[in-house]
Amino acid sequence: MASEEREQPRARQRLRVMAGHLRRPGTGPAAPSTAEPAATATATATATATDCPALEPAAADGAAKATGSIPRRRQEILKWNGWGYRDSKFTFNKKGQGEFTGKRYRLSGMILPALKEWMEKSFGASLEHKTTPRTTPNLDLPLSILNEECLKDLKYLNIPFSQDPEDRLIRSHGHCLHEIFALREGKVQRVPDVVIWPSCHSDVVKIVQLASKHNVCIIPFGGGTSVSDALECPTDEKRTIVSLDTSQMNRIMWIDEKNLTAHVEAGITGQDLERQLSEYGYCTGHEPDSMEFSSLGGWVATRASGMKKNIYGNIEDLIVHIKMVTPRGVVEKSCQGPRMSTGPDIYHFIMGSEGTLGVVTEVTIKMRPLPEYQKYGSIVFPDFESGVACLREVARQRCAPASIRLMDNTQFQFGHALKPQVASIFTSFLDGLKKFYITKFKGFDPNELCVTTLLFEGAREKVLQQEKHVYDIAAKFGGLAAGEDNGQRGYMLTFVIAYIRDLGMDYYIIGESFETSVPWDRVLDLCRNVKEKLVKECKEKGVQFLPLATCRVTQTYDAGACVYFYFAFNYRGISDPISVFEQIEASAREEILENGGSLSHHHGVGKLRKRWLKESISDVGVGMLKSVKKYVDPNNIFGNRNLL
Repeated sequence: MASEEREQPRARQRLRVMAGHLRRPGTGPAAPSTAEPAATATATATATATDCPALEPAAADGAAKATGSIPRRRQEILKWNGWGYRDSKFTFNKKGQGEFTGKRYRLSGMILPALKEWMEKSFGASLEHKTTPRTTPNLDLPLSILNEECLKDLKYLNIPFSQDPEDRLIRSHGHCLHEIFALREGKVQRVPDVVIWPSCHSDVVKIVQLASKHNVCIIPFGGGTSVSDALECPTDEKRTIVSLDTSQMNRIMWIDEKNLTAHVEAGITGQDLERQLSEYGYCTGHEPDSMEFSSLGGWVATRASGMKKNIYGNIEDLIVHIKMVTPRGVVEKSCQGPRMSTGPDIYHFIMGSEGTLGVVTEVTIKMRPLPEYQKYGSIVFPDFESGVACLREVARQRCAPASIRLMDNTQFQFGHALKPQVASIFTSFLDGLKKFYITKFKGFDPNELCVTTLLFEGAREKVLQQEKHVYDIAAKFGGLAAGEDNGQRGYMLTFVIAYIRDLGMDYYIIGESFETSVPWDRVLDLCRNVKEKLVKECKEKGVQFLPLATCRVTQTYDAGACVYFYFAFNYRGISDPISVFEQIEASAREEILENGGSLSHHHGVGKLRKRWLKESISDVGVGMLKSVKKYVDPNNIFGNRNLL
């Protein structure tokens, strides 16, 4: 242990030998590579490793500043009982027309004339049959379990914490269907006893040391967007549960313009990371559907994937360096080289660990110059089979754009239901002309056709060449170019689609999304069999209305693809709809595994899917994970019970 203690400072010192091209946000242009600026950069890096930077506007000394979009009191701008911002939601106006409220999105303030008819036709729903959920959160929480000695010591740390019932309730859940349904019904089980907001790495070190001293359970909380039960508190946990909210750790510590990397605190949200980097002409390009609210640390902890991974990579491709605080101490490598051959990569124990080993506090992530040119596109195929064949060929030729996503016909119809009211007669005429050309002249069946949306990014000349290449391939599979507008609208709908579930729940419709990855030769069978399984199970479980069972291919690889399913049904007449839904969803997961699909492509395992983990990675694989957990966290301080 003594040798380890001597070696760690040396390793940290090596990490602090930063060249003069490092740039701190707020300090102006990058410093020239001279000895004097290099010393300044070293001193700054040393300070941030030991003490929290001042939470004030950046000054001449380059102190980082907190500029997060999500406040400590999340409930001030975010819903307590649903997805996203409080001012943004789908609703029906007095005329029965669909609307999307607020001003944050392209769809905001627009009339959606086809939404009502689609809901009625797809689910047998009616605006006359409406649920009556709670309008305020149930703050009559179970009695807190408080370790008084720990609480006493916590006050001396000078780190903000709260025992407010609303703060605790907000951090007791993610966004699984059963979690949101329970909130709307006012059913509350175990919640964190304390919420704490560290401001930097050293704060987290102190909190973990304190928790270890008093045997307190810590559940890390990033963006709160989990859909795997990862944030749910174990109901039989008898220790004090502390929700460690990383949202105030949201600074970019430095930008390295020579190596194209940025060192960032792990609590930063995707939207804040991209916004701040763009001010300096850079981006990471990592855009998961949840990027407005999910955090960098959460991406690492779940092995996240983004919509533009074809150019920028998944999170494991973007990571250069990770710092994580565990009960055993701090885990990090001694240098920030692009690759190492030093045994199994310890970062791959951290990525996907889902809060079971410690708290990710800082990450060095790759960045790229903002793309010179960006262009959307879309392609209509006569059927899903043709679309999958096209995507397979695009992947084989390795010419995929930043994003290429294929929707089946049911999802295409859903997207059409969210199309805003046309502003002019001329635009309406053009839409009708396009529809006539595709369905009558080209002979596409409206009930079979499917659509691929495209996003190209990069140098203008290269983008145009790539665009031509992709469209040429599509033509060989019967695909027709369907315009930039449809492509852009389809891509942007990604960020509002999660809001639709809240509307459905107002009218007895419950739904969920789930995903998998699968080899190319199994894509069609898996999609067909899973959708058929969902319909069959609904009928057997007494669901009175035909369910929505739809899918899209969202990410492509050399050897396979990610498939994303949406599943929903009208639960009128069912006494325990959540139990029925979960039984059907579990059957769908079994079907996925039987058809050669993975347990998860990017959502993670959590508690929701851990019953299948042994089947997925073998007994020995689970044993390896347990051994790491036992060494790193022998007293189960990080006791959320995900994965294992």
